[in-house]
Amino acid sequence: MAKTKQNQKGFTLIELLVVMGILAVLLAAVLIAINPDRQFKQARDSQRRSDVLTILNAVQQNIADNKGTFSGAALGAVKTIAKSTPPAAGEIDICGAISPVYTSMLPSDPNSSNPNGVVDCTADYNTEYTISQTGGRITVAASAETAGVDPISVTR
Repeated sequence: MAKTKQNQKGFTLIELLVVMGILAVLLAAVLIAINPDRQFKQARDSQRRSDVLTILNAVQQNIADNKGTFSGAALGAVKTIAKSTPPAAGEIDICGAISPVYTSMLPSDPNSSNPNGVVDCTADYNTEYTISQTGGRITVAASAETAGVDPISVTR
């Protein structure tokens, strides 16, 4: 009597390897299309845009309430919004002048040491944002993290 082949159930090793290869290629294509690192950078840049506007609005409200004069330090040349002990050159401490009256906290860069903002104006801080005043116009700026994007700044 001759042997007959039995019906085999399941997949061969080659079939499994082909399916795994196709899935790997599809996963790589999806990761390249989504690019999570780029998405996170864009989200942090959006936060910076919002923070720059918040700071500028708070400073302008302070100026409006004080008849055209900012109640904090003189703005003038470009300075980093920060406070060090002892005070460092090129820094300006505006936290007490705008927080908590005009904004609940002083916003900080998402990558800074205070990513959630500055609540305690008596402690040292660095927002990594800059502020300057030329004539009657005030500029608040931040560095963009996304490659090829101009620095984030608003002037009024």
